[in-house]
Amino acid sequence: MKIGFDHKKYLEEQSKYILERVNNYDKLYLEFGGKLLFDLHAKRVLPGFDENAKIKLLHKLKEKVEIVICVYAGDIERNKIRGDFGITYDVDVLRLIDDLREYELDVNSVVITRYNGQPATNIFINKLERRGIKVYKHEATKGYPTDVDTIVSDEGYGKNPYIETTKPIVVVTAPGPGSGKLATCLSQLYHEYKRGKVAGYSKFETFPVWNVPLKHPLNIAYEAATADLKDVNMIDSFHLDAYNKMAVNYNRDIETFPVLKRIIEKITGEESIYKSPTDMGVNRVGYGIVDDEVVKEASRQEIISRYFKTNCEYKKGYVDKETSQRVKLIMEELNLKETDRKVVQPAREVSAKLKEKSSKNEVCPVVSLELPDGKILTGKSSKLMEASAAAVLNAIKALANIADEIMLISPVVLEPIVNLKSKTFGSKNIALNCEEILIALSICAATNPTAEVAMEKLKLLKGCQGHSTAILGRHDEDTFRKLGIEITCDPEYPSESLYYNN
Repeated sequence: MKIGFDHKKYLEEQSKYILERVNNYDKLYLEFGGKLLFDLHAKRVLPGFDENAKIKLLHKLKEKVEIVICVYAGDIERNKIRGDFGITYDVDVLRLIDDLREYELDVNSVVITRYNGQPATNIFINKLERRGIKVYKHEATKGYPTDVDTIVSDEGYGKNPYIETTKPIVVVTAPGPGSGKLATCLSQLYHEYKRGKVAGYSKFETFPVWNVPLKHPLNIAYEAATADLKDVNMIDSFHLDAYNKMAVNYNRDIETFPVLKRIIEKITGEESIYKSPTDMGVNRVGYGIVDDEVVKEASRQEIISRYFKTNCEYKKGYVDKETSQRVKLIMEELNLKETDRKVVQPAREVSAKLKEKSSKNEVCPVVSLELPDGKILTGKSSKLMEASAAAVLNAIKALANIADEIMLISPVVLEPIVNLKSKTFGSKNIALNCEEILIALSICAATNPTAEVAMEKLKLLKGCQGHSTAILGRHDEDTFRKLGIEITCDPEYPSESLYYNN
């Protein structure tokens, strides 16, 4: 992989800048947008970026940092899912707490925002409190967003309980957008000033990158990633007016800045030091870019991947037509085609040939994988295994230089698994998925040295690109995620079955 980003340089620049900002206050509330851990989008568009760069940055500052996690009660009620991990927001909060503790970071508490006694939320609160996690409940802020006098009063932010903190930097994070991070920061700011303390607010958003051109593919990839939020990148007019310098921000930040500035000034009783929404940010990621062409190409590939993902989500009913059309327009804006992703055409060609031979008018699932040396292999579905499993087996055979005709998995191992699915579990689809095939392979590896060699090659698939001509099942999505394979799918189900294709 070509490197376009210097992780070490970025960490040094970023930590220095945050410490400079905190020196102005007794306490700095730092709103962390995006993913605190496993920022896979940043990793893909900035080759060389460490997906856990943000938490490693906080680890460097651990003596000065504590964490507050926000989650919107409405997201808990409707079981909102974090797409890159396939887990609900409440479960992601638990995962986040565990991961933060592994990095020796102090988790202060969890804040339930816009709480209104929701039943599922109450169960989640019980779960946290009975495991020793402090929980604060914040209701919707009265008067928000226009009635500043009510917002900055005991009827507004004052109604929220004060979160007791002890360290100079309080990082406020969340599983995803719309979780109430900003309101929590401002509520704390209000309480700090009521207590006679000088506190500040800053924002850490990785994207859009403020010091990269508006139409740079890196910033356009952010628009593709947030198509469901309808975010639009714009030139920060406030920054341009104040400093006569171009800076990129997005519509929601620019639209809310005048009100946000007034709220902060009302809380502090003095003119804000911030002249623009860009001023509020502390992001230095743009300074870590060392090869712009590499970043541009990675960003283009990310846009194509997002196009496939959004179309599949539309097919599943998760997003609306407008979101799907929006990503299509972004593709057209950069003159990108589906087949600009190298793994797409090989899979489609094999699938088309199989369909010609088939008597059924259904999709013939084929998965293609690009190996580290650039070679592309495919796997097709059969009665015994799904296309994803076939592709992975073919890939590790090729990496281990094992002849195609050599059988890696003994029928003695496969037969009981198939019988378990069909006879004991009564499954209608007995073809083994990728996880099931890999478990069978691991059993064979205990006695078969060839299978053991093949198993060792699985780790080489991390970072490889793949494409499926049909929407993958949940188990296969999870397995590819664990293997680190970046997979896209055509928005077609493998059959007309409704229940068994979910």
